[in-house]
Amino acid sequence: MGLLFFLFVVVPILELMVIIQVGQSFGAWNTVGLLVIDSLVGAWLVKHQGLGLIRKSRERLRNGEMPGDEISAGIAVLFAGALMLTPGFVTDAFGLLLLIPPVRNLLIGSIRRRFRSRLSPDFASPDLPSWNPTDPAEGQHLPGEDEL
Repeated sequence: MGLLFFLFVVVPILELMVIIQVGQSFGAWNTVGLLVIDSLVGAWLVKHQGLGLIRKSRERLRNGEMPGDEISAGIAVLFAGALMLTPGFVTDAFGLLLLIPPVRNLLIGSIRRRFRSRLSPDFASPDLPSWNPTDPAEGQHLPGEDEL
């Protein structure tokens, strides 16, 4: 409840306050122009980084590796894009921070640690059959094995 209140009430009020302050300092049309330019630059940055992540993902897939880091970074870049396209200077600042790879990696690592600490040790069932990606038939059940 507190997070939703912050996102839907506090952040928009803060954005309006900052936009009004910038508008009083630079003028209304200059502020609107700055917001438009900021959104366009943000969209270009998101597109550039997103395409780079897609290239890295394809390379890892070609090498037979799972692109887990690239998927996490892609989600962060997508979120940064949403923040950058939202009108306002505060959300744009957070979006820009997410586009900086070291900052993004710190955030992703923090989120991963939080989710790992919430998983119980019994999350993975030892009863699952093994699966060998080089020989998928190795992990298949025998006929009649699933019957009660």
